[in-house]
Amino acid sequence: MPILDSRRGWLVSGWRFEQKRRVQAPRVIGYQFDLVWEDASRNEALVESWLERRRPEPGSLVVLPEMFSSGFTMNATSVAQPEQGGTELRIADWARRYEVWVVGGLAVRQSERSTNEAVVVGPDGLVQVRYRKQRPFTPGGEASCYAAGHEPVVFHWNGLRVAPFICYDLRFPELFREATARWRPELYVVIASWPDKRVSHWLKLLQARAIEGQAYVLGVNRTGSDPEYPYPGRSVVVDPMGEIVADAGPSAGVAEALLDIPTLRDYRSRLPFLDDQRPAGRTV
Repeated sequence: MPILDSRRGWLVSGWRFEQKRRVQAPRVIGYQFDLVWEDASRNEALVESWLERRRPEPGSLVVLPEMFSSGFTMNATSVAQPEQGGTELRIADWARRYEVWVVGGLAVRQSERSTNEAVVVGPDGLVQVRYRKQRPFTPGGEASCYAAGHEPVVFHWNGLRVAPFICYDLRFPELFREATARWRPELYVVIASWPDKRVSHWLKLLQARAIEGQAYVLGVNRTGSDPEYPYPGRSVVVDPMGEIVADAGPSAGVAEALLDIPTLRDYRSRLPFLDDQRPAGRTV
């Protein structure tokens, strides 16, 4: 059973994953808030105000929810913006101004159907990667409004490999396993508009992905409500043992942690479970 020592961190099966107080430890910050429905300007202003108050440490990874500028709307023709559109330019400005990495969820206009993307911008203001949601939420009509992506991506941050995913992707472990097989990310980021009625699934699935991937997982959800659902927040950081080490709770706020990467790498070295991963359908 896990033993919690509030002075030193988590000790699980001989590995203690600490929230390091060293300046050089990589810091993740997930910001959850009540999105204004289909109003990019007001949502950008909310993020801008929070950044001005918080002033994240240079080099931090700052993560915003799925479709943070519009809410999870199927009105793609109205809210989708072109690549390097207005909100994306704001993200680039934030990244440069605060010298941070920013992951933000956007509806992006394409020549045919739009895409639901996680856009990753570095401190130089340049887009590092774009991840397109591979599993649109069919029960909510998303697959009819947004085209699916076809593969995972990874970006490099502070010497770590980071793989972003979006909301409903979380229910499909094979997507994460493909990223694990290619890159063995030390961190998975999942941005979401995950409804209150299934919050227990959200937390359990994030914990499962951390355990399976022997990795940290940062899940960033939204708060408040839209015309369809209330949202519970509960943005969390999960350590590689599946323990929640930071929880933003139900209100606007942050899930923030310093990642203990030396202990993660020691854990993977001593128990190399990932070496035994096999492609689908292969048993030997």
